[in-house]
Amino acid sequence: MCSVGLIGGTGLESWGEAAGTRDCTSRYGQPSAALSEYRLGDLLVFFLPRHGPQHTIPPHAVNYRANIDVFRQVGVDGIIAINAVGGIVSHSLPGTLTVPDQLIDYTRGRAHTFSMNSDDELQHIEFAGPFDGRLRPALVKAAAAAEVAIVDGGCIAVTQGPRLETAAEIRRLERDGCDLVGMTTMPEAALAREAGLDYASLCVTANRAAGLEHEPVSMEAIEATLADAMVGVRKLLSAFFEELTNVTC
Repeated sequence: MCSVGLIGGTGLESWGEAAGTRDCTSRYGQPSAALSEYRLGDLLVFFLPRHGPQHTIPPHAVNYRANIDVFRQVGVDGIIAINAVGGIVSHSLPGTLTVPDQLIDYTRGRAHTFSMNSDDELQHIEFAGPFDGRLRPALVKAAAAAEVAIVDGGCIAVTQGPRLETAAEIRRLERDGCDLVGMTTMPEAALAREAGLDYASLCVTANRAAGLEHEPVSMEAIEATLADAMVGVRKLLSAFFEELTNVTC
C-alpha cells in the first residue's frame, strides 16, 4: 500500500473524517499534533496540521524536526505540504495556486537539520532542486486532470515570521528573484530531504506582499481568500490522491 504525508498549513487544518490517529513520539520533541490517518482505496494518507489542531503554533516555533521525524516513522513515501504565501510577482494574485520549483531561505535560529550533535549522522544533502522528485510533477499532472489552474514553477522566499515583511524587504526579495514569500517551507523541505522523503509544496497566495497594494494587508481578507482557495486545493489533492491509488510505490 502506498502512503503519503500531507502537511496542512493556514486554511487547511483538517482533511475530513479520519479513520484513526497515530500519536507518535519523537526524539526531537513534540510534533505539532497526532497524525490523522485516512484510507483512500489502496492509498494511506497521514495528515498533520503544521500549526497545531487549533492553529496556535507560529511559524518560527513549529517543531519541524519532530514533524518530519514522525512521518519518517510511519513510513510515508513522500510529503505534500500546503503553504499560505504572499504574492510578489504580478501573476501571483490572491487565490493563485503555485507548485514552486525553487526556494531561498531567509530564516534564522531554527533547528534546520537532524545533524545537530556529534553523535548524529552528519549529512550534506544535495539540495540544488529542493522540490525534485516524483511528487511535484504528479501534483502538476493532477491539477490538469482536475482542471484546477496552477502556476507550474517559481521561487518562494522563506522568511522568519511571524510578522509580515516590510515593503523594503519585499523589494529585496523581488530583486533576489523570488516570486512568493512564506514562512514555513524551511527547514521543512531540507529535513524531508535528510529523511529520504520526497517533498513537494502547493502554495496558496493569500495576499499581495507588503507594499504592493495601497491598503495594508488585512488578516480578515487573507482568511477569506484562503477559505475560497481551499476549494481548489481540495479538488486538486483529491485528484492527486486518486492518481496515487493507481501507482505502485
